[in-house]
Amino acid sequence: MPKSKPKRRYHITNWAEYNRSLIERGNLTIWIDEKASEKWIAPREQGKNGRPRTYSDDAILIALTLRTVFKLPLRALEGFLKSLLKIMQVALPTPSYSQICRRSSDLDMSLGRLSRKRPTDVVFDSTGLKVYGEGEWKVRTHGASKRRTWRKLHLAIDPSSGEVLLAELTDNSKGDAQVAEGMMEQVHGHVQRVYGDGAYDSHEFRKKVSAKEAKCKIPPPRNATIGRSSDKATQERNSAISAIKGLGGDDEARSLWKKLVGYHTRSLVETAMFRFKTIFGENLRSRTWENQKTESVVKCLVLNTMTRLGMPSGYWEVVEKSTA
Repeated sequence: MPKSKPKRRYHITNWAEYNRSLIERGNLTIWIDEKASEKWIAPREQGKNGRPRTYSDDAILIALTLRTVFKLPLRALEGFLKSLLKIMQVALPTPSYSQICRRSSDLDMSLGRLSRKRPTDVVFDSTGLKVYGEGEWKVRTHGASKRRTWRKLHLAIDPSSGEVLLAELTDNSKGDAQVAEGMMEQVHGHVQRVYGDGAYDSHEFRKKVSAKEAKCKIPPPRNATIGRSSDKATQERNSAISAIKGLGGDDEARSLWKKLVGYHTRSLVETAMFRFKTIFGENLRSRTWENQKTESVVKCLVLNTMTRLGMPSGYWEVVEKSTA
């Protein structure tokens, strides 16, 4: 019989600091800027046709952030904002739930980069998010209808801080490497290493990474062959293929190669994905494509704020099985 894997238990060593950060997640002053009232009303735009906007993008972003953090429906969000402004004794109008929904459709264009960090390492990965459709029991019993679908959330994170650097929402037909090519162009600073799983093993993506003078930490597939091109991206991939073959060419050799090149850093993006789905769930609440893109970006902004408040630090311990 194959040996069962030993059980492990994670011990947090900075529980006091991490506990305070969890408490601070419910602090309204964390999510509302001190100068929010000054930026609440949209500035008048000269020479623009149509009715001017009442609320600024900052006001709508604050509303969507509160909705994400406290998991509020849009109508409940309107009531929450009204009571909040009343308690703060601020004479400001409150956007209606329909205004918030309508304005969020073009808000993601003005959100920009999710973090101002200039990382040395970047890790790419993607995950699926459910949108409108039936529940799991109905699909398993009767099959899915045409309306059931998924979106793919592509993330680029900084492994040293855990912050999300870039996020892009696509339909489920987009390839990981194809989307990462465009995201790589938005990465600023002197990047030294780029990590990704086998889905990112494409020549075009490797060329984008090489253009940034960075090294690819991407495992080639098991049936990969030496390429004939003389460009830097191909030569780097050839070196990885040769190294794995030199170590034996089997699964153990691939595992050893990953340890030698520090590929384990890629697992940190799995932690970010796990935190995203644990905190916000695996569903998108918005119905339209534009609102879904905004919703995913706002969730990443909230996740970054929670990350900066504090993260757990600790170690894994192997738990010995009792022989009694």
